[in-house]
Amino acid sequence: MAAVLMVVERMGKALRTPPRDVMLSHATSSVGRGWGFGLHEALDQIGAITGPLLVALILYWEGSYQASFAFLLLPALLALATLIISRFLYPHPHELEMEFPHLETKGFQRAYWIYMVAAALIAIGFADFPILAFHFQKTGLLSAAMIPVFYAVAMGVDAVAALTFGRLFDRMGVFSLAVATGISSFFAPLVFLGKFEWALLGMVLWGVGMGAQESVMRAAIPELSPLKSRGVAYGLFNTIFGVSWFVGSFLMGFLYDLNPIYLVFISMASQIMAIPLLITLRK
Repeated sequence: MAAVLMVVERMGKALRTPPRDVMLSHATSSVGRGWGFGLHEALDQIGAITGPLLVALILYWEGSYQASFAFLLLPALLALATLIISRFLYPHPHELEMEFPHLETKGFQRAYWIYMVAAALIAIGFADFPILAFHFQKTGLLSAAMIPVFYAVAMGVDAVAALTFGRLFDRMGVFSLAVATGISSFFAPLVFLGKFEWALLGMVLWGVGMGAQESVMRAAIPELSPLKSRGVAYGLFNTIFGVSWFVGSFLMGFLYDLNPIYLVFISMASQIMAIPLLITLRK
């Protein structure tokens, strides 16, 4: 049953993410897409941290999961109400676009596909948190209580990095993602080969990568795709990125069982290979 619910939840995210990003791309054109997507990611992380803390607090006082989920119904209803109001206030989100991109509308240009290859390489080389947590637990590097603390640190860095690199994207374009990728590529040796202090630094760099991926990586799609095909562009992006992430996660797990050094090598190599591709798109 749990597996079915997880699949349904993932399907829901897959359905809502492309149209959400398309609407964000229209709405953020006036303030800068990098900043807009960065702000969205920062607020998302605030919610991701606040929600579990509220549940923990309610469980402490009430001791009931039913009461916790009943409370979480309130922000869910507020979110739906905001969406319904927005539907009436802004029935055509594309009208929020400040200026239309000067791109052909017949199909995706070569730059879009180069960007897809770069995004796929980043996804393949970026280890998911479960394998990081597994490493911390297996090696005894962190206590069970410290693992979520490290994750919280990474999520805090994620929020700050999303805003920072989002602003840089508005000034430097896709080159900002190349910079973020170069920085975050060093998380693997620090996390999998280092001691406590180096592992903490590695989690900080991992958070930088996550923040850039959730802001700059999505903000660049409108610059590389026709306006009329933006929904398809985001759908393809999420499909390619998701499949690449799955392949990378499977590969990471396999290599970790052989030797963590192999994982570190592939992680760094895959991300570094994406950097020249991103640099070619800086204009």
